[in-house]
Amino acid sequence: MAFKVQVGPPQIAIHQAMTVLVTEPDGGIVWPSDKGLYLLDTRVLSAWSVQANGTDWDLLNGGAVDHDTARIYLTNKTFQTENGDVPRRTLSLIVARHLDGGLHEDLDIVNYGQTAVRFNLEVMIRSDFADVFDVKDKRNIRRGRIESRWEGRTLTTSYRNQDFFRSVAIAVQPNDIQAVYANGRISFDISLPPGQSWHACLLYSFGANGRDFPAPDAHASGHVPSGAWRESVPKLQTANEEFYRMYRQAIDDMGALRLPMAGSAGEVVVPAAGLPWFMAPFGRDSLIASLQTIFIHPAFATGTLDVLGVWQATVRDAWRDAEPGKIMHELRYGELAHFKLIRHTPYYGTADATPLYLIVLHAAWKATGDRALLERYLPNAEAALRWIDEEGDRDGDLFQEFHKRAEDGYENQNWKDSGDSMTWPDGSPVVGPKALCELQAYVYDAWRRMAEVFDALDRPDRAAALRAKAAALFEKFNAVFWNEDLGFYAYLLDGQKRPVPTVTSNAGHLLWLGIVPPDRAARVVARLMAPDMNTGWGIRTLSSTHGAYNPYSYQNGSVWPHDTSIAALGFKRYGFHAEAAQLARGLSDAASHFQQNQLPELYAGIDRASPFFPIQYLGANVPQAWAAGSAFFMTQALLGLEQDAPNGCLWVDPHLPAWLPDVTLTGIPLGDKKLSVRFARGAESTSVEVLEGDPASVRRRKFLSR
Repeated sequence: MAFKVQVGPPQIAIHQAMTVLVTEPDGGIVWPSDKGLYLLDTRVLSAWSVQANGTDWDLLNGGAVDHDTARIYLTNKTFQTENGDVPRRTLSLIVARHLDGGLHEDLDIVNYGQTAVRFNLEVMIRSDFADVFDVKDKRNIRRGRIESRWEGRTLTTSYRNQDFFRSVAIAVQPNDIQAVYANGRISFDISLPPGQSWHACLLYSFGANGRDFPAPDAHASGHVPSGAWRESVPKLQTANEEFYRMYRQAIDDMGALRLPMAGSAGEVVVPAAGLPWFMAPFGRDSLIASLQTIFIHPAFATGTLDVLGVWQATVRDAWRDAEPGKIMHELRYGELAHFKLIRHTPYYGTADATPLYLIVLHAAWKATGDRALLERYLPNAEAALRWIDEEGDRDGDLFQEFHKRAEDGYENQNWKDSGDSMTWPDGSPVVGPKALCELQAYVYDAWRRMAEVFDALDRPDRAAALRAKAAALFEKFNAVFWNEDLGFYAYLLDGQKRPVPTVTSNAGHLLWLGIVPPDRAARVVARLMAPDMNTGWGIRTLSSTHGAYNPYSYQNGSVWPHDTSIAALGFKRYGFHAEAAQLARGLSDAASHFQQNQLPELYAGIDRASPFFPIQYLGANVPQAWAAGSAFFMTQALLGLEQDAPNGCLWVDPHLPAWLPDVTLTGIPLGDKKLSVRFARGAESTSVEVLEGDPASVRRRKFLSR
C-alpha cells in the first residue's frame, strides 16, 4: 500500500462557492491564526471553541466528508460540576457542519456514563471581519466598527466601514432549546440522564452589502453528497485502479471548485483556482482549467468566456496593469478591494490570459459546435487580438513582452509568477521587459485557431492574415529562441533581446501548441526527460543543474502537475506516445501517495528513487483546479481525444501502454450528443469500440494535426 502524504498542516477545510471554512482538526478556530470562515474574501468568523464547564473537549476523529460538509467526533476530559466530577470519555460530542449559502452546524451530545450529568455547554464565537489579504499578511487592522446584539435566541454581529457591510446572524434551533448569550459565549444548560442524548443546531446566516446567504435547512449530520455532478460528466473505467482513482478524485475536485458567478445574461459557473485562498475567479487559472476539462464539461469554458468577457479591460489603468482588450488576472470582493486599497478590482497583471482566451473560445466552439458562441464573443476576441498586436508586442518586433507598469505590480506576468522564477543560468535575475518563450507559442496557437474561427464566420481574408502572421512568428521564433548547442529553446529574451539559455519546463508548452518544427521535437523531448528535469513524479520547473535550483521552492525546481500534463500533450502531438505515457504513469503514481489520491498544486522536485514517495510543498493549495485538471489532460494525451462538434466528429489517437490495458469513457460530450467509447490495448495497436452513439462519428487521426 502506498505511503500517504498529508499536504499542509493538519486542518479541516470545507467550501461552497466563495464561502470557505478552515478549522483546526477538532473543529475549533484559534485566534490569532489564518483559520476562520471566509465569505467573499472577508473573515466573518475568526474564533470558535466549545467547552463543558470551561473545559475543552478531546478530539477523536474529524474531517471533511464532502467538499461542503465536515464531521468532528469529540469526547470529554474530566471536568468538575457541583454534583461531582464527570469522568473522562463518558460524553460524546459530534459537531457536524454543512455549507450552502450559510452554515448549518449540528451539536449532538450523548451521555454514555452511568449517572446523570448537568453542565454548561459554552460555544465561544468571535468575528473580526478581516480582509483575506490582511489575514495572509498577518495584519491586524480594524477599519470599521463591529456591533453585536442578542435577540430572541439569535446573535447578530455586524461590521460597517462607510458603505462596506458584512454580518453574521447565529440562530439557535430548535425552538425548545434554551440558550443565553453572555461573556462572548452562547451557553446551554444541559441535563442528561444515562444513555440520553441532546441536540441543537446553530444556523449561521451571512449578509454582504445587500446580499443574503441564509443557513441551509438540512441537518449537516444527515447530508448526503449529491451525485448529480458526477452523473453529468464522463465516467472512466479501467483495470488500473491507480489511474481510475486519480481521475475519479479529479472529477470530485472540479465539482468542488465550481464557482457560480454573474455573467452577461445570468448566472454561469467558472472553475475557481484553488482552496483555501483562491476561491475566486482567476483569468489564467480558469482558462487553463477550462481547456483541461473541455472534454468532460464544456460549460466551464463557456462560463469562463462569459465572465472574463464581462471584465475585459476597456481603458488603460497603469495601477491595475489594465490595457484595452486585456483579460484580467484576479478579481476580489473584500474590504480592501471595495475601497481600492488593493489592485484586484480586478487586477490585469498577466500576459498569457489574453491569448488563452482566444484558445478557449476556439476549443469551446469545437466541443459544442455552437456557431453562435463565436458571434457572441467575437467583439471580445477582436479586442484581444488588438491587444496582442498593440500592447502585448510593445516594440513591434512580433514577440510578446511584458513589464509591470505599476511600481509594485507583478514582476513576472505568466504562470511562473513568483518574483524569483526568471534567472540566467548562474542564478542572477533577468531584467525586463521579458519575452517569455511560451507566450509566443500561445499567440501562435491563438492566431491559428482564430483563423479557423474566421473561416467558420465566412471571413477568409481575416483568416488568411492571421495564418500569415502565425507563419511569420513561427519562423522568427525558431530563429531567435533556438539554441543549437543546448538542443533546446531559450527560456525568454531579456530587455536587451538576449536569449536566456536557462533550461525549464516551459518548453513543454511549446510542444503542446505546435511551434516546434518536427525535426527539433525529439531533442526537446529528450531534454525534458533527462534526469535533471524528469523526477519520475513529473517534470521539474527548472533543471537541477541550474544555479537557482531548489526542489522545495515554489517554481525553481518543484513539480507542478498541470505543467507536466501540458508536456505530455506536447509529447503526444509530435508522436512520442511512450514518453507521454511515462509522464502519465509518474503523475498517477504520485497521486496514489497523496491523501484521497488528490494531486496538490505542486510538490517538491526530489528524484523518485530517493524518498520513494513525493514530498509536499508547504502551502500548496488542495484541491487546485490546474492540478485536478491534469488527470484529464493525461487522459487526453493517452487517448488522443479531440472534439470536433462542427463536423460531428470525435477524433482519437489512442496508444495505451502496458500498465493501462484498457480505458472506457462513458458520456463524452460532443455538441448536443454524448458518446461512450472503449479503448483496449492490443498486440500491435489500441482498438476503439463505440459503445454509445454513432460509430461513424469516432475517427482516428494524428493528435492535434490541424
